Formats: sequence, C-alpha cells, structure tokens
Amino acid sequence: MFDRTQRALQSILDSAGWRDAPLSALRITPSPNVLPTTLPIGPLAAATLGATGLAASTMWQLRSGRLQQITVDTRAAALAMTSATYLRVNGQPVKSWDPITGYYRVRDGEWVYLHGNFPHLRDGLLKLFNVPNDPAALRAALVNRSATDIENAAGRLGLCGVHVRRREQWEAHAQALATASLPLLEITRIGDAPPRPLPEAARPLSGIRVLDLSRVIAGPMAARTLAEHGASVLQVGAAHLPSIESLVIDTGFGKQSCAINLDTAAGNNTLHELITSADVFLNAYRPGTLDRRGFSPAALAERRPGIVYLTISAFSRAGPWAQRRGYDTLVAAASGLTRSGNEDPARLPCQPLDYLTGYLGAFGAMLALQRRAMEGGAWHVQLSLERTSAWIREMTDALGRETGVASEVPHTATISDLYAESASRFGLLRHLKPVVQMAETPARWECPPVPLGSDPARWAD
Repeated sequence: MFDRTQRALQSILDSAGWRDAPLSALRITPSPNVLPTTLPIGPLAAATLGATGLAASTMWQLRSGRLQQITVDTRAAALAMTSATYLRVNGQPVKSWDPITGYYRVRDGEWVYLHGNFPHLRDGLLKLFNVPNDPAALRAALVNRSATDIENAAGRLGLCGVHVRRREQWEAHAQALATASLPLLEITRIGDAPPRPLPEAARPLSGIRVLDLSRVIAGPMAARTLAEHGASVLQVGAAHLPSIESLVIDTGFGKQSCAINLDTAAGNNTLHELITSADVFLNAYRPGTLDRRGFSPAALAERRPGIVYLTISAFSRAGPWAQRRGYDTLVAAASGLTRSGNEDPARLPCQPLDYLTGYLGAFGAMLALQRRAMEGGAWHVQLSLERTSAWIREMTDALGRETGVASEVPHTATISDLYAESASRFGLLRHLKPVVQMAETPARWECPPVPLGSDPARWAD
C-alpha cells in the first residue's frame, strides 16, 4: 500500500494497541482524490476500511486457521464516506436536509451552525429564537446575536447549535483540551470471563449476536459493518423516536429491526433477556441515557460476562460537552473542519466523522471479540465524533492536504462498478456495495433494510 494510507493505518493500529496485525494480507489500491476537499479523506477512509478487513480476516483465521487476503479500493472507500448520497430508491435520490439546517452569519462576522434535521430539534430552535419555519426569518433573528450566546442557549435546551470555529479556536476550547489526550479508540477490559474460542463457521462473524441501540449514521454503520461479515444484528428502536428514512435504509443492510419501549418495565425486561445471549451491545445514545435505565457497561459486564460494549458519542466521555447532543456536521462545524482563513464555512462533501467513526467502531468491536476469544474478559470500546475530527486534523498535518481536488462528487453514471441492487420493502434499492473485498468470505449482507420495528424482539437465528 502507498505511504500516506499506510501511515494512517498504523495510527489506527497503534491507537488500538494491535501490534501484530497481519499487514501482509492487506492490499489497498490507490486512486486520485475523487472528492471536492483538500482533506485526505481517501487515505483515511482506505486505512479505516483496511483495518476492518484485517480484523475480520483475523476473526476468520481464529475459526479456520487460514488468513485470507483483503483488498480495499481507495476510490470506493472515499465514496463510502458519503454513502447516502448515492442511495437510490426506485431510481430516485432520497438524501435530504431540513431547510433550516445550515450556517448563519451572526454578530462580529462570526457564524453559527444549526442542525434541525429531526422535527423536534428544528421546532425547538424555532421556538428558542421565536421565528416561523423560515430560514430567512431565522437568519434575520440571528444576525445581531453573538455566536457564544446562541451556542449556550441551544446547549442549555439540548438543541443543536454551535459557534463555527476555526481550528485554532477549537483547540483552545475547554472541550478540545479535555479530550486531547484520549486515543482515537479506547478498548478496555471491564470484567472477567473465560475465553470463548470461535468455532468453525461459514463467515468471520457467524454466530455473533449484536444489539444495535443507535440511530442516524455512526452507530448504525458500525452494526451494518459487523453484519457485512456475518454477524446477526438486531436493531432496537422505539415507536416514539423520530427517524430519517433515507438513513434507516442506508445503514440498515443486514439487520432485523424491533421496537422496545425502555420507559416501561416490560421493555426493560425484554432488552435484558436479549442481552443474556448477546455478544456485542452497541450504545450510541447520549452518555448516561442507557446507564440510567440499567444498561451501563458495568451492569452488562456483570449480567452477561464476556459482553463487548461499544459506545459511540458525539463529544466523548470527557469535558464540559460530554453530555451534549451532536451529529457529524455539527461536530465538524464546532471543531474547525469547515472553516479556515476568511472563507465562509461550508459543509464537507461527505460525512467523514459519521462514517469513519462507524467503521472504526466495528473494527474496535472485532478486536475486542478477538481478545475475548483468546484471553477472555468483557470489553468496553469507546469512540466519539469529536475524537475522529481531531484524528482527521492530526492526519492532515502528518499526511498533507490533497493537491488535486475534484470539482464535485462523481456522478452515479461514472461509478456503476461500485453499485449493487436489492429488492426491499422500501422499493428497489440501488446502493454502494461493501468496500472491503475478502478472498474466502466475501463481504455481503444477508438481507435488505427493513422499516423500523418490522421484526419481533427476539433473535432470528
């Protein structure tokens, strides 16, 4: 593999403490930059997906005694960072943004970014600033307010609004200072349990059961990636929680989906029963949300010895913003990825915080499963969008920016080799194929996405 990607991959392996990864089994094919950004998204995406391939291949080696070859195409990896952009349902694109979500110029030449893609978040912002559902009215209401006041007001109410900072501003912020020493991903032993050797099976993650308590992109992508290598994934939602259908589809491949109301005793009991035979518990809700209901890492390590507990958050486990709600574009705006110099801020042409963090989460979960198989124990894997943003900044310093920049993301007609089609209850889906190519156990999904809550709250196998 070429040097920049190799350096990014080594950074991932070092963060996870994986010193004997079988790098000779991995081949990464290069590509010119296909995205309209100077950030080195292609090398970082290829390295991250390469890491997931190495982890899956090692799981297979533990089962079969054979190490298979892995191939990752850098072009496909880069475009996987904007997967929902390429999703088509019955021939039509489905990705969308709420009109009020975006950048707003405020006092003193500063900017804020507001995220209102869920109706309750949008309506909360409109109520906070006392305006109708009209971006122009919101823009007029904000122009004479300070970025700090807007950020603080939104934060107090659990809404999504941040000061759009330049990198140097964010790195001096208390939240960035609190997380600067954290690794890209943390893998910690949190309980004792005997080793669980992996029996022979058809695929790297055959027989591994994953409870996916996540929404939007990063968490669901982690679970989708585990399903890609044979895990049985049960997505757990609730009827009262809002959702975005295009993202349900994009991240739903390979999963069953049930609804459990954790505000009821019956719902809590149902989830506890599912946990007794789960291998991975994925929690991408705000820190503390599931802990208060009895589903903390420590509680699950005691109830299900040997569990792998995967936590994905917006702003990590440390700092004054640890409890703050956040999404890819919001964290990118706050942490200096979308504004530099005197240029107006703009969204990136992909969502690297979501997708990179999701793939890294799957990598961390597989590495923890390997450790469970060989040495036993229960494990906690922790990642955050904010720490992934810091990694992008660190790797941009180390690798340099892209010198060639595409004018726009590739048109669908130019990437037909990356597409697949699946019939589903949503209609005919045209979507990107799995990026990681495995010589013996091809990456694939056992089933297409389903509407949320389609299945009973029990394991299908």
